Amino acid sequence: MPAIVVLGAQWGDEGKGKITDLLAREADAVVRYQGGHNAGHTVQVGESQYKLHLVPSGVFHKGTICLLGNGMVIDLPALVREIDGLEASGVDTSRLYISNAAHLILPYHQVLDAKDEDSRGADHIGTTRRGIGPAYSDKVNRLGIRMGDLKNEKRFRELLEANRRNKEGSLASVALDWDAMARDYLGCYQRLADRVIDVGHRVSSLIRAGAKVLLEGAQGTFLDLDHGTYPFVTSSNPTAGGACVGTGIGPTLIDGVLGVVKAYTTRVGAGPFPTELTDRLGDLLVDRGHEFGTTTGRRRRCGWLDTFMLRYAARINGLSSLAITKLDVLDSLDPIQVCSGYEVDGELLDSYPEDLATLRRVVPRYESFAGWKSSTSQVREYGQLPPLARTYLDGISRLTGVSVSLVSVGPDRSATMVTADPWRVR
Repeated sequence: MPAIVVLGAQWGDEGKGKITDLLAREADAVVRYQGGHNAGHTVQVGESQYKLHLVPSGVFHKGTICLLGNGMVIDLPALVREIDGLEASGVDTSRLYISNAAHLILPYHQVLDAKDEDSRGADHIGTTRRGIGPAYSDKVNRLGIRMGDLKNEKRFRELLEANRRNKEGSLASVALDWDAMARDYLGCYQRLADRVIDVGHRVSSLIRAGAKVLLEGAQGTFLDLDHGTYPFVTSSNPTAGGACVGTGIGPTLIDGVLGVVKAYTTRVGAGPFPTELTDRLGDLLVDRGHEFGTTTGRRRRCGWLDTFMLRYAARINGLSSLAITKLDVLDSLDPIQVCSGYEVDGELLDSYPEDLATLRRVVPRYESFAGWKSSTSQVREYGQLPPLARTYLDGISRLTGVSVSLVSVGPDRSATMVTADPWRVR
């Protein structure tokens, strides 16, 4: 049985939660492999809408195991609140488990995140100020505190004290109650202690036993710390390679990679965006696509689909297929532009530029598609889509070199059409 990765192929917010929820119907386990509660998924289940930040979307399917991998950074009180909120809504979270090697976000990380953003002034990154970057920094500096450290209260308090001493200068002007912090986290851990396990061992055992496992990434390819539009990136690796590191399994256990892509492009926060629309069309995409962040509520920047960046995403992730979301948002537009390449000083680039200076100077080269000028929001069979909508989707596949396996035309579970089974990747 396969293990597949589901990840964002743009700057995040592509609708991964909806796609993960769809595929989780067949999955035995869903594993989140990186990021923290700076990410957000909105999942529509019947008339109810759920906003998830840490818990994998598979939680809505009975029998599906949900795991938080070692590559994540976890704000433990935030996780407890999310679990409590789901339980209060009648969602069973008893199948949720957490890696003992996942790092903790503590209150001082959030203070440091805000101070760092403020110090950048006009050059701010646009973080969510939720402590993600400082938590990953402590991990790299070998100062991090992991879930498993909470098992031993004496050891946890020693590590917390070491961090207090290390950060005295940076936090001199901030009043933090370190003892209350310790009590809060130890109390949260006691509630979840029986869920803290070796996730890598569990995932590997499931795959080798023939289970279907879905590895879920947060954010998107172009927010990847190594391969994104640095420095306007997150602090982890949402790309497919991060799925191995963030769960503790080898790459030979992964059978396929599904890239989730909006039918246009969006970005939250600062950073270059070659196809951005700052006119009425950009506003129209915001309004019709309800383009506001799940986690922060920030307005997303919108622009035409960029297949040049998607070819780069296909290369570094080894994409086996695409899931196209929000096709219905384009229903009234005619023509529809798609970026097929970048020019710099009149020269067509061979590959996506890795340096920010070049990326700021690129001029998108567009291919024009005729709009279908009719509603697709009620279409439930691919063959019933307007011919020009199918031409547009075929054009995406041609320009990216990746086949389309899923097409979504609305938030409801039933509004996703399957053109090829993403689980059948070999």
